[in-house]
Amino acid sequence: MTVTFSAAKRKSMVEAMGKEALDLIVVGGGITGAGIALDATTRGLRTALFEMQDFAAGTSSRSTKLVHGGLRYLKQFDIKTVSEVGKERAIVYENGPHVTTPEWMLLPLHRGGTFGKFSTGIGLRVYDFLAGVKRSERRRILSEQETKVREPLLKQEGLLGGGYYVEYRTDDARLTIEVMKEAVRTGALALNYMKVESFLYETDKIVGVRVVDQLDGESYEFRAKKIINAAGPWVDELRSKDHSKTGKHLQLSKGVHLVIDQSKFPLKQAIYFDTPDGRMVFAIPRDGKTYVGTTDTFYGGDPIQPLMTKEDRDYIMAAIRYMFPSVQLTVEDIESSWAGVRPLIYEEGKNASEISRRDEIWQSPSGLITIAGGKLTGYRKMAETIVDLVMQLLGKEQGVSFVPVMTKHLPISGGQVGGSERFPSYIQKKKEEGARRGLDAGLTERWARHYGSNVDRLFDIAKRYREKEQASGLPLEVLVPLVYAIEEEMTVKPVDFFIRRTGALFFNIQWVREWKEPVIEYMASAFGWTAEQRAEYTEELDVALHQAVVPQVEAE
Repeated sequence: MTVTFSAAKRKSMVEAMGKEALDLIVVGGGITGAGIALDATTRGLRTALFEMQDFAAGTSSRSTKLVHGGLRYLKQFDIKTVSEVGKERAIVYENGPHVTTPEWMLLPLHRGGTFGKFSTGIGLRVYDFLAGVKRSERRRILSEQETKVREPLLKQEGLLGGGYYVEYRTDDARLTIEVMKEAVRTGALALNYMKVESFLYETDKIVGVRVVDQLDGESYEFRAKKIINAAGPWVDELRSKDHSKTGKHLQLSKGVHLVIDQSKFPLKQAIYFDTPDGRMVFAIPRDGKTYVGTTDTFYGGDPIQPLMTKEDRDYIMAAIRYMFPSVQLTVEDIESSWAGVRPLIYEEGKNASEISRRDEIWQSPSGLITIAGGKLTGYRKMAETIVDLVMQLLGKEQGVSFVPVMTKHLPISGGQVGGSERFPSYIQKKKEEGARRGLDAGLTERWARHYGSNVDRLFDIAKRYREKEQASGLPLEVLVPLVYAIEEEMTVKPVDFFIRRTGALFFNIQWVREWKEPVIEYMASAFGWTAEQRAEYTEELDVALHQAVVPQVEAE
């Protein structure tokens, strides 16, 4: 069977899952689940994945959007994590340079601050060594004057200089989608809006799942040799369904980020700075905006929709005033925001910032395998570890031959661009090709950067839909990504498109407001929505637009 990832063919995918024997079911469609699905499928395991919301709708679209090497963990003397994630970030970059970009980070050093010049120099040198940083990206210590030139907005009082090192900026949701698409291309069956309501057992051993389609309420049962719980903030909920929530458990931590236009906050340089309370905060320029975060507070509310509170907003605004005193911002200058939760593993007596970000794997008496904790950067290695375990178990129980990991040098969807060094020349080539097709050069460059080697599909769609542009009420710059998102990225609702497939609600909120009605009109026609469905999905997008700007009062 040809595996598809078209939203119009969800039901045929459900049927396919029921027809073939499955080796593995993965519960959770964030970056961890996507990585597991890709790893397992490339090793020959027949794999299905279920996500109760949209792919990446939880933690995996609400991070600081950095594939970073874990400098903060050096401060906690977590040498193993620094070494592991530092090496992994280079692999993530090479396998998907269209969703990962090197970003030089400036760590300002102030008199009386957390970091001194000498200790920072030593720390960054150790970091370079542990993380295997390539020569062109190794750290430097800048003088006071060099630091001021790099970022004139920094607090001048007590400035001693700065540490200068490379991090990697990403679009976390796009990274997740591209990994998921590659998993599907290699044979995985993946569905969003399919909630695992309960597990199936035989003689007290887990053998399958009962899922409910959140779009139409239909329920299904699927069986597999192994079940992995990779549900992020919901792993404990699934462990409870399995009656195995004992011992270690999750502690959720909430992180909030604010987005401000560069006309109000003209940051030149990505900054990683310490705040008066001893925490570290990022301020990062991106696509004409500056985003700042994050908070780190224990959270006991609904992980589906964590909300920015007035306290969260005020904390970040105070951090901006502290490190960038010349930037005169008001709350009206905040264009957008996002809030997410981190599924940390509880540690007695530690605050949210101190808890380890290391991942752990647990097996319940029924055989349910759970993975919790971990970082975006380490998703591939986490997947390798847990699929190694699955293969070992299948080897013992059923004589399945062990197949080693294959993802270390496997480009993700869109990553077939000749590697990171050739990506700029690839973009130039696609700009020229787009011009020959009569497309705007700026538009084709954006598409090539955003979609990588999948840009050819967008060119094909542009050709196919050129005559329909006027009738749809959408220009090609909106219509083509929308059609692609529906046909090849399992986009079901307007929020999927405007948040997870484009990131526009966070970084171009006015574009969302401008095109939401014609996009909803197009999707309603394409999917044959009822009046009730259209109203429901419109309200869902309106709520997301409201929550991005207005602080909420929430019980935690």
